[in-house]
Amino acid sequence: MLYLIGGASRSGKTLLAERMRAERGLSTLSLDWLVMGFTNGMPQVGIHDKLFPDDIAVRLWRFLTAMCENMLWADLDQVIEGEAMLPSRIRELTKAHPGGIRACFLGYTDVDIHAKLREIRNYSDPRTDWLAKESDAYVRDHIRNMTAFSRQLAAECEASGLPYFDTSTDFIGATEAAWRSLGDGDPAS
Repeated sequence: MLYLIGGASRSGKTLLAERMRAERGLSTLSLDWLVMGFTNGMPQVGIHDKLFPDDIAVRLWRFLTAMCENMLWADLDQVIEGEAMLPSRIRELTKAHPGGIRACFLGYTDVDIHAKLREIRNYSDPRTDWLAKESDAYVRDHIRNMTAFSRQLAAECEASGLPYFDTSTDFIGATEAAWRSLGDGDPAS
């Protein structure tokens, strides 16, 4: 089974993937690692970390599809998480592989920017978090961009019939609901 967790930056994707690793023993793959591999190792491909997530998702789609199909063929249980997934594209993949994929998306469509900034500052590890080195003004702009991306994801999830969980006001409750959708619900098909 493949578990795909898409969504906006700082919406809880990595925490959810890490929980799946810890509690279910599943391997995890972050699309951030792939994007940075293209950014630093193969810049000629045109996939890089300065693009907006929807642009990365479109450029990465054929690669991601082939990778997922190979994992499904090999019958691997794997979690893939990252910003570079779009619900409409993931729906295509779930239709092509009924029963093999569970997917959900997380975001924050109506978040208090100043409260989100405080969360990022209070709960980020400065050794591993690229936003930790950025100014408050930069981080607020990033939050605004991710709020807009969250709105896009919410609309696409609704149109595609995939679950979307909004972490704007109840981060813990929303990520818990996402956890249940990946473990207890029917696979997206």
